[in-house]
Amino acid sequence: MSFMPVILWTDALIFALLAGVLALIWFIRRHDHLRAPWVVVAQRPMAMGAALVLGAFAVTGLLDSLHYRERLPDSQAGKPQYSVEVMSVFDALVSGLRTRQEKTYSGPLAIQLYAMEFVERNGVAVRDYPRLQYGGAHLQHAEERRADIARRTLAGAAQGALASLLLFAGLVAWQARRLKLPVGTWLARWRQGSLNWPARTLVGMMALMLMLGGAMAQLASGYHVLGTDKVGQDVLYISLKSIRTGLVIGTLTTLVTLPLAIGLGIVAGYFRGWVDDVIQYIYTVLNSIPGVLLIAAAVLIVQVYIESNPERFDTAAARADIRLLALCLIMGMTSWTGLARLLRGESLKLRTLDYVEAARAFGVSNARIISRHIFPNVFHLVLIAVVMDFSGLVLAEAVLSYVGVGVDPSMYSWGNMINGARLELAREPAVWWQLGAAFAFMFALVLAANLFADGVRDAFDPRLGGRR
Repeated sequence: MSFMPVILWTDALIFALLAGVLALIWFIRRHDHLRAPWVVVAQRPMAMGAALVLGAFAVTGLLDSLHYRERLPDSQAGKPQYSVEVMSVFDALVSGLRTRQEKTYSGPLAIQLYAMEFVERNGVAVRDYPRLQYGGAHLQHAEERRADIARRTLAGAAQGALASLLLFAGLVAWQARRLKLPVGTWLARWRQGSLNWPARTLVGMMALMLMLGGAMAQLASGYHVLGTDKVGQDVLYISLKSIRTGLVIGTLTTLVTLPLAIGLGIVAGYFRGWVDDVIQYIYTVLNSIPGVLLIAAAVLIVQVYIESNPERFDTAAARADIRLLALCLIMGMTSWTGLARLLRGESLKLRTLDYVEAARAFGVSNARIISRHIFPNVFHLVLIAVVMDFSGLVLAEAVLSYVGVGVDPSMYSWGNMINGARLELAREPAVWWQLGAAFAFMFALVLAANLFADGVRDAFDPRLGGRR
């Protein structure tokens, strides 16, 4: 076998979460009252456009979660040996970005290094900007760069537009056949926006993403689109690899937060009395401790454990992964209190309603009342809080990595990119593109998550009339 599959802890949790989401979708589709608010979400153009962007981020993160180790070429057939470097399917797909490493800094779409060096010309050492080994290596003269960039951008955008037209043609044929309508009638409805879903928004967003992706792919085949960092690694590759870290922080932390917030919040509001007092005491004490100190202490403990037990973590990826998992756990343990307070207050109100009092009078057990009457009526709050807190968790990782208590320094993350850009900004001239790339990718993910959260809130909050 030419490779050995590697399953990291976060990989297993990510795909377990994916399986749970698919099962939840299947369950929702079978119940009309659960499907109704999601139909409202699907009819909102802004929410569906944001969902398309989130889907692109999710696919990138999933491809980067399929890890393996390559077999060494000189290993024996009977006793195969594998590389200690853990790769992913995403690495294989963008191998050109990963392997084309320069000497040091270079600007976006540059063909020369960012700093002057001594180079030998005609037997004389002079200070000049050396040509890059890969960026613009196909050009004979520097004057050709602008025309070549424009040509590649237009060619990539044209390829993306052609791909979007083909997808649109397939969509038209499928929808016309499904609705038993002539193609012209369906196109007329699409232009008028009279369909039951925001087709114009989705088609336009898909076309824009394909054109942008095509232009980036064409440029990346000959240049470093977002420049290179201190060790000459492509910044676009680092930014794309950081997507998985952001998604892991946002999703796995939520898995830890939800059981604590839902369980303790509902129990405190429903039972009241000494149970409520104990739970309130717990999250009041927890809130009084600075979260950064708790996270820093937990990360340091995990780091000491890793260094004391090197045999348990045979690769650098495994060591970085267990630190990432520990960060998710401690962030989840410290971020459940806000949602728990919200659910406690809602449960205090719901337990006094007539149908809950009637169920208690008929001898229905507390567990059944909570599962059948309390939890379904606070589920919209849980869903809204989860979607809206996702962006906050992504930003929290960047802040924690900036202060040095986040993910492992060897792991790709936007926080590490921002942390590394601190000294780069002090250079003369400043190296700004690494910070700019981290900001752009983080801004796109957080903005898409917030827009999607707005659509979910409008559909699930009965006070906003989203169910009508």
